[in-house]
Amino acid sequence: MTPWLVPLALAFGLVVGAGATILIVVAHRRGTRAVAVASPGLPDGVDEVLDALESAGVVLDPSNNVLKASTGALAFGLVWNQALVHQELLDLVDQVRRSGQPVSREMHLSRGPFGEAQIHLFVRVARLGSRFVLLLADDRTESHRLEEVRRDFVGNISHELKTPIGAIGLLAEAMESAADEPEEIKRFSKRLVIEADRLSRLTHEIIELSRLQAADALGHAERVEVSAVIAQAVDRNKVAADSHGVSLVIGGTKKAEVFGDEQMLVTAVHNLVANAIQYSPDGSRVGLGVTTHEGIVEIAVTDQGVGIPEADRDRVFERFFRVDEARSRHTGGTGLGLSIVKHVVQNHGGDVRVWSQPGSGSTFTIRLPEASHATAAILGVNKA
Repeated sequence: MTPWLVPLALAFGLVVGAGATILIVVAHRRGTRAVAVASPGLPDGVDEVLDALESAGVVLDPSNNVLKASTGALAFGLVWNQALVHQELLDLVDQVRRSGQPVSREMHLSRGPFGEAQIHLFVRVARLGSRFVLLLADDRTESHRLEEVRRDFVGNISHELKTPIGAIGLLAEAMESAADEPEEIKRFSKRLVIEADRLSRLTHEIIELSRLQAADALGHAERVEVSAVIAQAVDRNKVAADSHGVSLVIGGTKKAEVFGDEQMLVTAVHNLVANAIQYSPDGSRVGLGVTTHEGIVEIAVTDQGVGIPEADRDRVFERFFRVDEARSRHTGGTGLGLSIVKHVVQNHGGDVRVWSQPGSGSTFTIRLPEASHATAAILGVNKA
């Protein structure tokens, strides 16, 4: 080698090495943003564009190697070892390369190469210059989940409404056929009143649940005395309790206060008490207790009923779910009472828990933030 070429080669090596070091440092510093692999010819500013987009973004070279990927693309598990994970995405990329036209598609994909979780994405693929391809993906998993919940809810409502409506129609026909039999007319009319009452309760609770799920469900919060809530809930259930010989016993703290809507809270406690009476044997006792601890108010409703099987405890707050289908229908239960309880409590920043032992009864506990300056500020209420 010519002697003057030796120092030139050494200098070139130092420059290349320094450049690689700079790329590594820059990539490390941008680790929370777009992940990049150096590639000549990639348009300037692609990093910044991917960082600014809410969509997950990926840039691929002519060999389908991932040159740049946003953190969203990594979080969704679309990229692994500098390659697209899903064959469905690669097929879209190939289609764009062949046609040169952008493609948009709704896709249901697994989340990453190993996980079983599913994500629903709206994917757009287009050319980026003459050599590269840009893939963007918007996460629509939650919106699809909510749509499924809505469809299930509508389907459940349709099913539940058919029972009383069908029964009312059949009873009306039976009464017409028994026009000359006063005793039969009397029997059918009593049953008609029961079914009409069930339909009325179901309609009311569907409307109530829809209202509770609205964004402004708790628009007018104020200080509420828990003792007043308990008293009203007990009063509403007094007739039902007396008819079954069930005694309602109140105990615990009497001065506890929370911020919220008094009538919503009365509805929640009323539903728990009504449920306890419904599933308790005649002559038993239903207890209501209020305790406070470290800024939390707990309202517990305890019965001596049949209890809830362990497999059903996580489902009791689902809409239209009934632990004992036959018993609920016999007593006119709608399957919405506990779901309403859950939404009321969540709207007040609390939660509801259940303890139960088959044959030994159940305890439902509402937990709410105790009234304080802090909760007043959160809810936008002036302390009296």
